[in-house]
Amino acid sequence: MSPPAIIAPSILSADFAALGKACSDTINQGASWLHIDIMDGHFVPNMTFGAPVVTKIRPHVKRPSIAHGVGTFDCHMMIAEPKKWVKDFQKAGCDLYCFHYEAAVISTAAENPADHSDSKTSPKEMIRYVHEQKMLAGIAIKPDTPVDVLWDILDNSNKDEVPDMVLVMTVHPGFGGQKFMASELPKVQALRKRYPNLNIEVDGGLSEATIDEAAEAGANVIVAGSAVFGAKDPTDVITKLRNAVESRR
Repeated sequence: MSPPAIIAPSILSADFAALGKACSDTINQGASWLHIDIMDGHFVPNMTFGAPVVTKIRPHVKRPSIAHGVGTFDCHMMIAEPKKWVKDFQKAGCDLYCFHYEAAVISTAAENPADHSDSKTSPKEMIRYVHEQKMLAGIAIKPDTPVDVLWDILDNSNKDEVPDMVLVMTVHPGFGGQKFMASELPKVQALRKRYPNLNIEVDGGLSEATIDEAAEAGANVIVAGSAVFGAKDPTDVITKLRNAVESRR
């Protein structure tokens, strides 16, 4: 049996004029986590917000009492230098720091935003570093990245360097509201077959119309933005997304 359903609405689709309330309301409507999209205008062409906003919304949502628990802030770091921002986001209230594989293989080992380093980091080093900061670690891959780049990372005997979650992007990262790419689901299937207990997240174009395909492939962590925040009845949508996953475990 795969892990339980986790519904993580993306606050990129929330009302930014009342963001704290939108976050607490969504948890009260049945969401498990909040998915927080951080974009720097370099790794992806869009920009969103940084750690200060996370700091401001954290008091509106109770911290999870257990790992992966309700209230988890799942920070999706679409940034060019992911190691530089780990400490800032830990201080801001991040619970799960999910960086991109594509950034980790080319970025520096600098540990603070103002620092410079000639040394490079790596996905394994990033995971270990996030764990050292007492956060869960996630690793994300873009549609153009083959899933087999993750095998060496996930098969690592050093558990400090193994991610707590893998995110498979089902759109090209950078903008909300894109069309779901079912072409990415074989990656989810391959991950679920090799790692039956792994939390596998999908992000991009998820809704009542596409959840069945994603759940059937083996995804258990579901990111949905406009499908939840734009719904007349968000509670009903969250319930339907959750039921779709639970019925296929």
